Amino acid sequence: MTAARDRLRLALLDASHGDEHTPRNFRRELDADLVEFDVTDGERPAGFDFDGVVVTGSRSSVYWDRDWIRPLVDYVAEADERGLPILGVCYGHQVVAAALGGRVEDMGEYEIGYREIRKTADDELLDGVDETFTAFTTHSDAVTELPPGAELLAENDYGVHAFRRGDAWGVQFHPEYDRETAVAITNEKDLSAERRRSVLDGIDDENYAAACRTKRLFDNFTDAVRRIRGERAAAAD
Repeated sequence: MTAARDRLRLALLDASHGDEHTPRNFRRELDADLVEFDVTDGERPAGFDFDGVVVTGSRSSVYWDRDWIRPLVDYVAEADERGLPILGVCYGHQVVAAALGGRVEDMGEYEIGYREIRKTADDELLDGVDETFTAFTTHSDAVTELPPGAELLAENDYGVHAFRRGDAWGVQFHPEYDRETAVAITNEKDLSAERRRSVLDGIDDENYAAACRTKRLFDNFTDAVRRIRGERAAAAD
């Protein structure tokens, strides 16, 4: 098989409301051909002819009554039923949780900035990632109840930061962020001057280098997708 034919094809369900940083970050981090859909504008895949699905962050909440949210959750639920590997990031993590029967709620507070997160279980998605790792976070909703049968993979004092059920994974943090994105997002948020300065001061060389080590999970995800694709192909022979 040629390298071109072996390349993964992933559906990128972009819920970022047209944020310029989101597609750039995922294109850089995922070793795959991305077929991109602006789900906030009503775009969705017509089918499931992909090796896997990735759902991005968003400024929306999964429990809001918007005409694009329920169809997105339903698509992710059916993709999971069909056995497609799924990775949800931040809002995407919450979409995956909701699609699989979990609960997402407003935290009543806001987590933002480079934060330490603790692994709670061994899993291929976080293989090679430190037991306590650093990633940029920005969210006011959280998964408060895992889907039935799901395993908690990481958490901090704000709650669930990663889980897995079957071949569906969710991560609350943003492993895809570069420093430009972290700064831009922080400046967009309604924060006190003191808190904004604290978060911006934390976007330094040390924290960014630590967060870059967490990016390994993208290679782990695409490795898992290749493994699952190979197992399916072998079973079909």
